[in-house]
Amino acid sequence: MFESLKKKLFGLKKKATEVAPEQEKIIGASRRDIDESTLDELLWDLEVILLEADVALPVVEEMKDSVKTSLLGKRVDKKYDVSDAVEIALKGAVEAVLKDNEFDFDASVKSRTRPVVIMFVGINGTGKTTAIAKIANRLQKMGMSSVLSASDTFRAGAIEQLTIHGDRLGCRVIKHKAGSDPAAVAYDAVEHAKARKRDVVLVDTAGRMQTNVNLMDEMKKIKKVIKPDLVIFVGDALAGNDAVEQAKTFDDEVGIDAVILTKIDADARGGAALSIAHAVHKPIAFVSTGQDYESLVRFDSKWMVDRLFSEKGQAA
Repeated sequence: MFESLKKKLFGLKKKATEVAPEQEKIIGASRRDIDESTLDELLWDLEVILLEADVALPVVEEMKDSVKTSLLGKRVDKKYDVSDAVEIALKGAVEAVLKDNEFDFDASVKSRTRPVVIMFVGINGTGKTTAIAKIANRLQKMGMSSVLSASDTFRAGAIEQLTIHGDRLGCRVIKHKAGSDPAAVAYDAVEHAKARKRDVVLVDTAGRMQTNVNLMDEMKKIKKVIKPDLVIFVGDALAGNDAVEQAKTFDDEVGIDAVILTKIDADARGGAALSIAHAVHKPIAFVSTGQDYESLVRFDSKWMVDRLFSEKGQAA
């Protein structure tokens, strides 16, 4: 994952080592400065690399500022390559973007009054229904029971898909016929959970294009009826900046509390993971790294930095 961005970042490090001897300012016999002309060239290359990797422009600017602050006038010991200083600055920039974007889903659910109601939103094709099943599996491992609400009544196939997951996991699925009022389905699921003393209600919703006003209004109705404890946006990492714009629109229209980023294993560019939480100022709770129920990884900044800067698989 993130192979394109990783290769380009390592290319940037290599270039830093190549250009520094020509442009560096010698400070005594043992230390040297990274001068401004060298830094400007590196920052330009960094901007191009990040934009090509689908990193949103505001995030690019923040990372450039962080790298410039870290490197401008930096004295590098002669025994170290300039590329080492560049890598440290890049890592710091990534961590700065991701700071405050970590979310302890498990602790949040455990601390709330039962049943905890979680509403999932996002457009078609992001893997939202499968993400719900993965969350239900995770909750089971925590000793918590779930009720699944098939509130995507827009597509009969969505009801069937959630029912299959419910059968596999042993979770009750509350559903009405296709075309029914999705808010009514969600309401029934919450009432069932209360009556049967279930711990969590996971509410699937229709995969709505963020520009569809009628469907957005319908989703607002669901939220008003069930008053969810959490609204989680499920975004596709492969969608890049489109996923960022989707998240911003859903947050503006409905309000989201956290993000699940799917298909991260297939994302060669990696920009969405850097951009989406920054754009909506909401944390990424999980990333999905595969199709099976166990392939849901709690997101943290160290996880991201380790994968971006691991040299495994990099060309020399």
